[in-house]
Amino acid sequence: MKYQNILTDDKVQCVICPRNCILSNGQEGFCHVRKNVNGQIELMTYGYNTGLAIDPVEKKPLYHFYPSTPVLSFGTLGCNMGCQFCQNWQTTKSREDVRELNKTSPEEIVSVAKKYNCKSVAFTYNDPIIFFEYAIDTAKLCREEGIKTIAVTSGFINPEPAREFFEYMDGANIDLKGFSERFYKKNCLAHLSPVLDTIKYVVNETDCWVELTTMLIEGENDAEDEIKAECGWILENLGDSVPLHFSAFFPRYNFADRKSTDFTTLLNAYKIAQEMGLKYVYTGNLANIQTSTTYCKNCHSPLIVRNGYELVGYQIDSEGKCLHCGTKCDGIF
Repeated sequence: MKYQNILTDDKVQCVICPRNCILSNGQEGFCHVRKNVNGQIELMTYGYNTGLAIDPVEKKPLYHFYPSTPVLSFGTLGCNMGCQFCQNWQTTKSREDVRELNKTSPEEIVSVAKKYNCKSVAFTYNDPIIFFEYAIDTAKLCREEGIKTIAVTSGFINPEPAREFFEYMDGANIDLKGFSERFYKKNCLAHLSPVLDTIKYVVNETDCWVELTTMLIEGENDAEDEIKAECGWILENLGDSVPLHFSAFFPRYNFADRKSTDFTTLLNAYKIAQEMGLKYVYTGNLANIQTSTTYCKNCHSPLIVRNGYELVGYQIDSEGKCLHCGTKCDGIF
């Protein structure tokens, strides 16, 4: 098993993510699924998942990656983040016996994707960083069959495993959960800087197509100054053409007593990001045609019009160029 440091006869350090958990024999990491078994880190969920589903790629969300194509999605149990607002907490926080889950090998996943003509396979629902080996083995087989791969991830991963992981990912939506260390430490039990390092690496040094999502929780990460700081960092470090999705929070897990995010909160962030110069901004999981549409960054004509996850207008040619002015729309089409 790679990405481990053997410290003593009894203790091993897992170095997949910045938690760098030091584990005695029989002990699980923070994620609950990577475990010291007789001096070696083992992934207890390898080959097990919570079910396979076919989604539109827009649901990941990816708006600039083979629009409207079907994606075979799956996840497992556990997570290396401690988000108090987790929207999938029933699986990420579960201590369920993995033997009660569906058992599906990487070969079987690829076979299902081919059977249903899925353009891509997505590692999602919980963070694929913690089921690293299962995701990588599946991704390698997908590549052999011409099937694209997508990671939906927090980006909370160490640099060396990140290089291997994103080598096999064709697309990724990375959750930038907020833009302050305070928010990450208090509400995610994690840190912001490793996530920013991952985003910079994947955008600037790999061929993986990246889109970002920030779920806004009123009173926690929706302040105008924080939104402006996030957009400024994106412009300075990534450029103006990385799509940014602002999504709504719904009461879940330890934030079950909080109110859902109002659309006006998403709209305010949307306007700030556009005014600061980001070319592709969206309001994510609250359907609104105007703020879900992709506009040409040159002539501002609507290029991809969406009603929820449904495409109702498409003004891009086979090379990804605007049919009105010929400007290339950033993405993979």
